Amino acid sequence: MHVEHFEKGVAYNDEELILLARKVGRLATYCRFLKDESSSIKVEAFRRDTKKAFDQIKVVVTVSLPKKVLRAESRKPDVLDALDSCVGKLEEQIKWYKEMHTGRTKMRAIRRKLKGNE
Repeated sequence: MHVEHFEKGVAYNDEELILLARKVGRLATYCRFLKDESSSIKVEAFRRDTKKAFDQIKVVVTVSLPKKVLRAESRKPDVLDALDSCVGKLEEQIKWYKEMHTGRTKMRAIRRKLKGNE
């Protein structure tokens, strides 16, 4: 798994970087494709000047998998809170991806296509 991190106007201390790595690494437990060399995770954090204090930090997490790109975006007052929200959104997307690309669901879809062609 290849993880890239970009930040603009946001600074992290050492503890926050470790927490960030743990939270992003948690995604790899859901799907074996994330541990593959062909997949990558990109985390982007931006500080934006807004009148509302609760959405000054914007975090975008992009997961590149074989045949699919998953993306989640969140705006919160804190980087780690926004990252938690993105990870929660991506968990559901990864579970769906796993069901569609492995196991019984994939075989059922193939059988339905074959029956429709007969």
